[in-house]
Amino acid sequence: MDEKPPNDWDPRSEDVMHDQSAAYDDMRHRCPVAHSDYLNLSLFRHDDVMRVLNDPETFSNAVSSYLSVPNGIDPPEHSQYRSIIEPYFSPQRMAVFEPVCREIAASLVNGLSRGDEVEFIARFAQDFAMNIQCAFLGWPEELRTPLLRWIRKNREATLTGNRRALDRVAVEFDTYIKGLLVQRRESGVDAPDDITTSLLRERIGDRLLHDEEIVSILRNWTVGELGTIAACVGILAHYLAEHPDVQQRLRAQPSLLPKAIDEILRIRAPLIANRRISTRPAGIGGREVPAGQRITLIWASANRDETVFGDPDEFRLDRDPASNLLYGSGIHECPGAPLARLELRIGMEELLARTAWIALVPGNLPRNAVYPAAGFSALPLRIE
Repeated sequence: MDEKPPNDWDPRSEDVMHDQSAAYDDMRHRCPVAHSDYLNLSLFRHDDVMRVLNDPETFSNAVSSYLSVPNGIDPPEHSQYRSIIEPYFSPQRMAVFEPVCREIAASLVNGLSRGDEVEFIARFAQDFAMNIQCAFLGWPEELRTPLLRWIRKNREATLTGNRRALDRVAVEFDTYIKGLLVQRRESGVDAPDDITTSLLRERIGDRLLHDEEIVSILRNWTVGELGTIAACVGILAHYLAEHPDVQQRLRAQPSLLPKAIDEILRIRAPLIANRRISTRPAGIGGREVPAGQRITLIWASANRDETVFGDPDEFRLDRDPASNLLYGSGIHECPGAPLARLELRIGMEELLARTAWIALVPGNLPRNAVYPAAGFSALPLRIE
């Protein structure tokens, strides 16, 4: 029986949890291919991460014990599911959804207190992500509160690695969505003409999608949207408050927002990591990787690699967008990236257009989120 490799680091140590970005920077320099019991083999360098992303035959996405469509499926089935999913994020759909997105953002910004301290994550970022996600999918308002609770429980179960807790939260989400599918079917021609209803008509080959496939698609969209978009909005608002020169520049030139958003989220990642598993022996960063090795790609480190970006904290709008792994790369690049970019652009346009200034609150520091979350769990700001 092979011996278990020694741990090179502890991803759940107090130092790492205190400042994930700084800890991952340190690992990239000190031990760029590192083993731990919690995250298995972690890759911190941009080149090593790209090596994995560009070789899906050797590094499989089929790592989850739950059906995960499409990101947990390998070719050739992967391309069949992508062909179903990608049209939901087409330029035409984004153009139709933009005014809905803008109305939600404007309403939430208008509801923020002026001149007082605002807990930005709870009062704006989470509601923004939830309201837009439900509007995009056609979900009823009464689903929003249980979904927020579900996101919190899912994070807690992922952090602890408690298999029974993970099973419970998976079943809980499935119950919510299967209930919606039953309602849509019972409504027949009177069902809302939305994405959730549309998925009931989608086919793989000569058959309709199974409910388990639809639930998986919606689960992936929901986890990605609710947690990550809320984290993105908090990171962006904090960065503008912490860097008044950038804030002033973007207020004067909002056309720069798309590039600025991608750059800020490169500097401070809204998504920490992603997983793969090796299908055959390989070598990465000078370390031999056996078949069946679970691998964690640390986006939050790869996107700050000095060999690619120079000073990782320098805010620049002239970087090569192909190097930015914010939405991944290769065949599994996030299909929902057009929606995320639309949401973040509209959210920041409305935030800047409807306020005079965004500032940190002296003496009341933000509280960092901890893995598997990113960004901030609490973000006090003063909105003028």
